[in-house]
Amino acid sequence: MGKGGNDRSGSGEQENMAAWLLGIDTLKIQPFKLPALGPHDARIRMKSVGICGSDVHYLKEMKCADFIVKEPMVIGHECAGVVEEVGSEVKDLVPGDRVALEPGISCWRCNQCKQGSYNLCPEMKFFATPPVHGSLANQVIHPADLCFKLPDNVSLDEGAMCEPLSVGVHACRRANIGPETNVLIMGAGPIGLVAMLAARAFGAPRIMLVDVDEYRLSVAKELGADSVVKVSTDIQDLDKELEQIHKVMGVEVDVTFDCAGFTKTMSTALRATRSGGNVCLVGMGHGVMSVPLTPAAAREVDVLGVFRYKNTWPLCLEFLQSGKIDVKPLITHKYGFSQKEIEEAFEISARGGSAIKFLSFTSTYRPSEAQSRVAKQVNVFLYQNLPSFRCLLYVMSSTTLRIACNNELDN
Repeated sequence: MGKGGNDRSGSGEQENMAAWLLGIDTLKIQPFKLPALGPHDARIRMKSVGICGSDVHYLKEMKCADFIVKEPMVIGHECAGVVEEVGSEVKDLVPGDRVALEPGISCWRCNQCKQGSYNLCPEMKFFATPPVHGSLANQVIHPADLCFKLPDNVSLDEGAMCEPLSVGVHACRRANIGPETNVLIMGAGPIGLVAMLAARAFGAPRIMLVDVDEYRLSVAKELGADSVVKVSTDIQDLDKELEQIHKVMGVEVDVTFDCAGFTKTMSTALRATRSGGNVCLVGMGHGVMSVPLTPAAAREVDVLGVFRYKNTWPLCLEFLQSGKIDVKPLITHKYGFSQKEIEEAFEISARGGSAIKFLSFTSTYRPSEAQSRVAKQVNVFLYQNLPSFRCLLYVMSSTTLRIACNNELDN
């Protein structure tokens, strides 16, 4: 895996447009040159790119956990698209294939990689993890063996959702979720919800979600949570909330996923989980927390770390193809690839509330309103092979034509 495409410096001859993080609250669509296509690479036209919580952290703080943005960086890592070109040694992909991209390129030389834990590779080059550029662009170059073909009944939107879903799948594997595992999930945001979907697919008989937000809990119920409990942010309420959690759950909690990463959620997880159970730290939260570890240790509650994922894309696609997991309800907002829409998408995502997950279509950069006013629209047509794919052909000057495409497919 990952034999090519390691150079993401932006050097190369092909130019496309990408969303560049230039500073706090400063995200601009600017040209981004693709690296050269290597023999084991594929050139992918992005069709669907999600906004992750880490993207918002980078925009608002120029950092996420220990990862710090020190220079301009293209953002985005949850993505799917269509193959446009493959390298000379690529045998399994052809132009036109729809693919979901696993965003991390490991070295395959270190001990972690050799042992199969490539997600822990210290040399990992991961989309939109400083200083590596991301995928919120018209096109990217990526190792072909990290591009997974989508089944015919799996949309590009769902393909992009394989990345967050992979976090839930990896967490379930770490905790050995099965038909006898009752699960408590702290946090009903995107990661909490995909953890719930994954746990159900792995056979968990009873799943409860806990959150401070009524809307997110209602979404969790609609997606199949057996029960939900609304809590406060005040740690003084913890004792009475634990009593409520145990009462509503009705059975012992075998595994708790902390998908929020706050002192209170971690404290709740450690105290709510049965003796001999597991607590999985899934959400990237506060770096330093004061939590009741000694009482948990006395009850042999094991704490497991969860970092990204490994070997999850085939299983995610299998779950999506079979209908065992449906991620479509998680996609609450969609935007095109223009400066105005990208800014709006990140603004709403940062506010949270009713927003669960965003998908930005990035098939072609859209001209600004100023460009559109001076452009002369000469034709509007329906691309015959892709229903509902509208293209506007603009004359930008006497010698230059520009095509601005609005992908309205749910493909």
